[in-house]
Amino acid sequence: MNEQELLKSAIAAAISGGTEILDIYAQEFDVEFKEDKSPLTLADRNAHEAICKVLNATRLPILSEEGGNFPYEVRKDWKRFWLVDPLDGTKEFVNRNGEFTVNIALVVNQKALIGVILVPLSGLLYFASRSAGAFKIVLEGQDDFNFEKLMKEAISLPLPDIPQSLKVVGSRSHLSKETSDFIQNLQKTEPNLEFVSVGSSLKLCLIAEGRAHIYPRFGPTMEWDTAAGQAIVEASGGKVVQAGSEEAVLYNKPDLLNPWFVAIRPR
Repeated sequence: MNEQELLKSAIAAAISGGTEILDIYAQEFDVEFKEDKSPLTLADRNAHEAICKVLNATRLPILSEEGGNFPYEVRKDWKRFWLVDPLDGTKEFVNRNGEFTVNIALVVNQKALIGVILVPLSGLLYFASRSAGAFKIVLEGQDDFNFEKLMKEAISLPLPDIPQSLKVVGSRSHLSKETSDFIQNLQKTEPNLEFVSVGSSLKLCLIAEGRAHIYPRFGPTMEWDTAAGQAIVEASGGKVVQAGSEEAVLYNKPDLLNPWFVAIRPR
């Protein structure tokens, strides 16, 4: 499959996963907790299965938060694979605030080259590939989609009306002391700094749009939390670098825990 066909498959998979999530969201649902105390719902599991069903047709390996716990000895030989978070922002899902997403990335030689992020509740879709660029669109319906029509009607990112005053975006549920200190230091030179909090991978989407300039994350995240968003940010002209470095965040490491990072949109 070429890059366009892979992007199309990723969007179809995200839509399929989003449909499963909304089915559960409309009901009363139980919440379980993993070993790390993070919540897990039937929506996570059902979305995982629906996404894998679509992506399996590409014949590429799939590494998902909810399945396929492959040891590094197996993963180290993967040149291309799908990196999936079927339901990012499960806390936001449980709290029913709408700020949860489906994240799908294609990783090639440790770099996220295709990214798809769907906000199931609103139908807002962000997608990108290295060659095509980054885009956003609100889906009219999530049962099916016309890829050619989607590409024609989607809005290119970043948006043209980027704010000039510095905007920093941070986590709604996971703002660490180190991140708060970083923001306070920025305020010393940027007294008009505006802070926006939002859940899930939507923080990276705001950087890609240009509606925020900096997203510092000095706390734990996993590879599937960020890969899709990083692909979209980079395709829009931004960058996601390791904290204190200009080195990009890389994927398929022996340890799937991300380093601390900063996503940046040039002003």
